[in-house]
Order: sequence, then structure tokens, then C-alpha cells
Amino acid sequence: LQHYGTVDAIEPDGPARALAIERSGIAVQGGLLPDGVTLDAGAYDLIVMLDVLEHIPDDAGALAFLHDKLATGGRLLLTVPAAPWMWSAHDLAHHHQRRYTAAALTRVVERSGYRVRHITHFNTLLFPVIAAVRALGKLLHRNGGGDDAMPPAVLNHALAVTFGAERHWVARGSFPVGVSLGLVAEPVIR
Repeated sequence: LQHYGTVDAIEPDGPARALAIERSGIAVQGGLLPDGVTLDAGAYDLIVMLDVLEHIPDDAGALAFLHDKLATGGRLLLTVPAAPWMWSAHDLAHHHQRRYTAAALTRVVERSGYRVRHITHFNTLLFPVIAAVRALGKLLHRNGGGDDAMPPAVLNHALAVTFGAERHWVARGSFPVGVSLGLVAEPVIR
């Protein structure tokens, strides 16, 4: 995002923050939304939360806090895990508070003072495989650790290509199912 303008970043986890600072070269502040962060009102054309909201206990409070931080014409872009029925050890290992349905995400965003401009599921092409693995895990009562092992390079490349194949469609259309949800919203003037 540094190619498009000035970036401010927040990461509550110390080791992750140190890694982000090392990789990006920007000063990443600590703190957890909504109360542990200082941001200027009206300062941001875009606030991006990529797989962040599901980690915040008070998702509505975090969104409401960010409302007046957007400049006139600013947008909120966020992604979250979808399909609450897919809740698994993966979610626990990653400290998720929840997974969202499109209706639940829309509801919390709108109640926090935004108008949804676009919402879609994504990671749709891999959804059947991931859903089958999660369903099988539930059926077999396998609640072990998360599923974070890095796949072999060839498989990882194939997964990346498959995941990336959706990128042109999700900006223009909407998928009815997927492992994740993406949403763009604008603040409603209060």
C-alpha cells in the first residue's frame, strides 16, 4: 500500500509487529481496537482490515471507532473468514472470536455507521475442498491443532494460482459462497 500513499499500521502482537516493521520499514504502532489505538480524525482515504475484525472482541466498537477516522469520500475495506459452521481448531489456533455470514457482517458494519458498497464471498474455488476437510474433521471429532503447515512448494504454487484466479471477478461481481468474505463500505454522515 506504500505505493499509493502514506501508510499507518497497527499490530497488537509484539513479535508480529517487529516482523512487520522489519519487512515494511514503517513504524507500526501497537494497541488493540477500539480503545488501545490513537488515530487522527478524517485522516484516511482508505482503512484496510485484512483478516483483522474476527480477532477483535468488540467488532462493532472497532468499526464505530474507525468511522470518523475516514476522510470525506473514504472507504473501509475488510476481509473476514466466512461460514460460521466451518469453525474449527484453525480458528482457535489463530485466536478468532467469530466467523461471519454475509448478513451478519453487513449488519455489524451498517450498525457501526457505514453503508455497504460491495460484499462478496471469495476463496470460492477452494471452498469445496476446505469445506470437505472441515466437515470431515467435525464428523471424526478431530479438534487438534490448527492447519498451518506449509504445503510443498508445487502445491503451494497451485493453491496461490487458484486463489488468485478470483481477483478480477470479486471486484466486479459477487460469489455466493466462499471461505472468506470481502466488503467495501463508506461512512454514513452522522
